[in-house]
Amino acid sequence: MRTLPPLNMLKVFEEVARHRSFNRAADALNVTQGAISRQIKQLEDYLGVVLFVRGPRGLTLTDAGNALAPHLGEAFDRIERALEAVRVPNLRQRLRILAPPTWATRWLSPRLRGFMQRYPDISLSVTSQRDDEHPGELDCRILFSREGEGTGNRRLLVMERHIAVASPELFQDGREPCLRDHPLLHILHEGRRLRVWENWLAATGRSDVDADSGIEFSTLDQVIHTALAGGGLAVIDRQMIERELASGSLVPITPVEVIGPYGYWLEVPGDKRGLSKVERFADWLAVVSNP
Repeated sequence: MRTLPPLNMLKVFEEVARHRSFNRAADALNVTQGAISRQIKQLEDYLGVVLFVRGPRGLTLTDAGNALAPHLGEAFDRIERALEAVRVPNLRQRLRILAPPTWATRWLSPRLRGFMQRYPDISLSVTSQRDDEHPGELDCRILFSREGEGTGNRRLLVMERHIAVASPELFQDGREPCLRDHPLLHILHEGRRLRVWENWLAATGRSDVDADSGIEFSTLDQVIHTALAGGGLAVIDRQMIERELASGSLVPITPVEVIGPYGYWLEVPGDKRGLSKVERFADWLAVVSNP
């Protein structure tokens, strides 16, 4: 009979060793920092050695921790490969993601090559339509919402960085277009207009522009295409128009940038937390969202 501590205790150690942080390990495992601390203390008591020390730059592995971490990681990898070798092929290695359409097209798609190269064993299914008949097949979803909304089960990916842009044809002799001379393009979310123009005008100190005027669209792509055609001025998250800014097909009206209050969050259903494919995607998202 093997004399091993609980596998969950070892999994907690692996997460803390990988992140070098109790907080990040707690977020990854969806438990409290206190629970992480208790598990590590119990493992240290079991082994009779200290595994981590706190320093000015955070957690550092002791010699014992450094000796244990790679072997434990390899052991979990071998267990995972052994299970995959005997698992009947099914949907468990297909990662199903629900995401806003413009975010999926303009932010996620250009970055997916890196994920697929790193994790070729995971097949992705990205959709913008909720399947109410089979909700259990959804592994995670990306939520667009205002800061402070929602629950603590959400993990922030990135806040929007709004800038006002226009087609270069609206710049006359190098002068920025007058905000009162062109339609303001607005985005609707769940039937309500996002207050991106109001926030941007407040940041610039402009009170002479009617933020209620202009044209409303149901998707951000419609706003972008209208702005590209010179049909108006738009306040857009610069992360959604990286190609247009790089090519010069959309030009910032001023350098003013407003961060938030809207952003994108990752939410994982309770029964999907801890799955390897979900954790890999979440860790990858955390890295590419904060380069």
